[in-house]
Amino acid sequence: MTHHVVAIVPAGDLDESTAFYALLGFSVAADFGHYRILEDGRGWHLHLNHMPGWPARVEDNPFGLYLYVEDVDAVAARVRDRIIEPGAPHAKPWGTYEFAVSDPSGVLVRIGRVIR
Repeated sequence: MTHHVVAIVPAGDLDESTAFYALLGFSVAADFGHYRILEDGRGWHLHLNHMPGWPARVEDNPFGLYLYVEDVDAVAARVRDRIIEPGAPHAKPWGTYEFAVSDPSGVLVRIGRVIR
């Protein structure tokens, strides 16, 4: 087994969150009713934990994810209407080509790649 980490993200609506992450390339690997395990088959893993009413205000959700992917533009094309920053994806001063979206529970999701 390789050394890796998996994020467990609270989801106010599991179906809505699952559909959102499907746009990013995830599919359901296991479903335990209130808890779903998602993966993309290439290394991304994400667990969704059903938390009804979470968060009280979507804009108050403090969680965030960064998904590294080779073809940033292909992923951006699937969620173009949800991209937060106008004109993104684009190169950032810290050396990434990226864009950001919010999931249905307000989790900030940045998708990008390192450019060097």
